[in-house]
Amino acid sequence: MLGFGRGNLNDAMMESISGKGNGNYHYVDSLTEARKVLVEEMTGTLITIAKDVKIQVEFNPAKVAGYRLIGYENRMLATEDFNDDKKDAGEIGAGHTVTALYEIVPAGKEVNPPKADPLKYQQPEESLADQNPLPGYSGEARIQENSGEGSSKSPSNELLTLKLRYKLPDAGKCTKLAFPITDKGDSFAESTEDFQFAAAVASFGMLLRNSQHQGERSFDADSEIAQAAIGEDLHGYRAEFLELVRIAKQLAGN
Repeated sequence: MLGFGRGNLNDAMMESISGKGNGNYHYVDSLTEARKVLVEEMTGTLITIAKDVKIQVEFNPAKVAGYRLIGYENRMLATEDFNDDKKDAGEIGAGHTVTALYEIVPAGKEVNPPKADPLKYQQPEESLADQNPLPGYSGEARIQENSGEGSSKSPSNELLTLKLRYKLPDAGKCTKLAFPITDKGDSFAESTEDFQFAAAVASFGMLLRNSQHQGERSFDADSEIAQAAIGEDLHGYRAEFLELVRIAKQLAGN
């Protein structure tokens, strides 16, 4: 589904309709965007390589005291739905990638959970405290249980485990994969250009939404990070993002 113009554009409706049909939707506002959607990304739109794709991230509480998934509020899925094949999920096309960014609090650091009355009749289920599924990607902040280094539940040096559940296009049964991930300890400056640019985009999104989690982020900082990570930029998309940051800063009066 493609959206054009401004006056009658209903982004929420386009998302809802395309989601019901396991399709895609795009807003085309320029020749560059039309070329991107109708030429460069057309193969991934038309050729499905996996259906009902679910992704779940489980952090090691010995390494992570708390975490928050940035964005994906409209892709929420309950933890228990990850293994429920009756729950519909998204399709992945040829060449598609999914990027999810988390803000984490290292183990040993103080975490301030939202204030709530203690439960009177039962204790929280620990099994639900250390998993975060996406798509339905769960976007709320979570506090890890048993976050000490000596936790018997998390004896390894792994930072997290990435779990995938999907069906092949012509299959009716799901396949499940799990990948343990270890933190190499690299600093942000040592990360890839793609990661740094994605971080700048996520930060920019929080600024536009005036997120309570934006912290000390600024348009200038986002622009500086993105500019340093612009790379080859074959299609000019990253340069276009820098222009958006410049315009947003100007409109905000900064």
